[in-house]
Amino acid sequence: MTSLLSVKSPESLQLPLHVPQRLLLGPGPSNLPPRVQAAGAQTVISPLHTEMFQIMDDIKLGIQYAFQTKNTLTLAVSGSGHCAMETAIFNVVEKGDIVLVASNGIWGERAADIAQRIGAVVHLLTKPPGEGFNLKEIEQGLAKYKPSLFFITHGESSSGVVQPLDGIGDLCHRYSCLLLVDSVASLGGAPIYMDKQGIDILYSGSQKVLNAPPGTAPISFSEAASKKIFSRKTKPPSLYVDLTWLSNYWGCDGKPRIYHHTGPVTNFYSLREGLAILAEKGLERSWEIHRENALRLYKGLEDLGLKLFVKDPTLRLPTVTTISVPEGYDWKDITSYVMKNHSIEITGGLGPSTGKVLRIGLMGYNSTKTNVDRVLNALRDALQHCPKNKM
Repeated sequence: MTSLLSVKSPESLQLPLHVPQRLLLGPGPSNLPPRVQAAGAQTVISPLHTEMFQIMDDIKLGIQYAFQTKNTLTLAVSGSGHCAMETAIFNVVEKGDIVLVASNGIWGERAADIAQRIGAVVHLLTKPPGEGFNLKEIEQGLAKYKPSLFFITHGESSSGVVQPLDGIGDLCHRYSCLLLVDSVASLGGAPIYMDKQGIDILYSGSQKVLNAPPGTAPISFSEAASKKIFSRKTKPPSLYVDLTWLSNYWGCDGKPRIYHHTGPVTNFYSLREGLAILAEKGLERSWEIHRENALRLYKGLEDLGLKLFVKDPTLRLPTVTTISVPEGYDWKDITSYVMKNHSIEITGGLGPSTGKVLRIGLMGYNSTKTNVDRVLNALRDALQHCPKNKM
């Protein structure tokens, strides 16, 4: 019989799947604890089964704990941190709205891009990578531009900065502005208090400190943000992240749940377990562990003669450490050597920090003294064997 197929069966798909074992000490994803990995291997059930609703309810409680919020509109978006960023901006911003973005790395740039794409009037407060923003600078921006939304990144993973948040919420509310905070790289690794700090919208990602696979993104909205969402004049530009649908899908509106989309069921299992591990350990203990291991890493790096990129110690992100690329070296040589000879992932910069830094991530399950010592040993080896330009 003559086949009508014009595309042949791929030979590579007829071979067994092979995934290498690597220690992921970049800015994410992180390695999965056995408990989380086992959760993802559980049997698939329907997103609309009663048992699935209970798992989703557990996830909501875990997010409320991790965020330190009592917000009713709390859920996990079926997508990465980028999807949560779009969910926030698509739902609270309409065409012509004024958005102010604090940009000191790639995530501010991305937020501005998303807001511009839907017709917002976007203004930037800009700082070089490695620096943070103070309250005076933020208030000047709020007074000058009068935005309806202010975006700032708590854990800027491209530059290694943790942004102080105290007082920003009060400033925003004084100027009738909602505060949107990105905590993808910082949640669980550095203190954040959504309600106490007056944060109106907070989102994160599953693949960092929570040690779950990429693909789910915790997010929460204050009453003020919820009021803005449900009183908007136009529909959000995306049905997939429309919170009038998602609030029902996640049981936030008190009505019987109906189908919206097919959620990533096994990822929800994993996220549930990642949040459970954080709850069992305790937020304050988790923050302490990340701080202790970051300090151990800083000392070891300085002992190797390397320079930390973020000069102000109070602004150093405990989960992602940035190192100035050592003089005479190509950063790609170092990251490649560490991967090839030690099976450890560290990375270069991203966005404005490209070519300027090396990045080491110590997040959740991966934030241990043993891993600090392993990556320091790998860097020592790389500095001894990578070519160096002596000119």
